[in-house]
Amino acid sequence: MNLLVLSMAAVASLAIPLAGARAQMTSQTTTHATTTHTTVTPATYKGHGLAAKATVSIDAARAIAMKTRGGVMTDQELEKEAGGSGLRYSFDIKSGGHTYEVGVDAMTGKVLENKAEGKNPD
Repeated sequence: MNLLVLSMAAVASLAIPLAGARAQMTSQTTTHATTTHTTVTPATYKGHGLAAKATVSIDAARAIAMKTRGGVMTDQELEKEAGGSGLRYSFDIKSGGHTYEVGVDAMTGKVLENKAEGKNPD
C-alpha cells in the first residue's frame, strides 16, 4: 500500500508542472523591434474552422502579412473569398495612422491584397 501512495504522489507532483507548461503554451506574446503581436490558439480567430483546408498555417500567413505591411495587427480571419485559391487569411494592420488589409492565400502564401481600408490613402 505504501508503494501505491508513493506512486500516486509521484504522478501528482508531475501533473502540476505539466499543467502549468500547457497553460504557458496556449498564449505567448512576442515583441519585435517594430511590432508586438500575440500568438493565438486556432479557436481565437474568425474562420478557424476552415484551417484544416489550408496548407499555410495562420502563423506563417501572419509572418508574411507583417513582412508585407509592418505595424500592429488588430484583426485576423480565415475566409472563403474570390481570388487566388478562394481561401485566404485576412489581416488588419495599423500603420502610420491608417488601417490596411493584407490578404494572404491560405494555399500558396501569396499576398493577394495590401491596401488601405475605407477612404485612407494607400
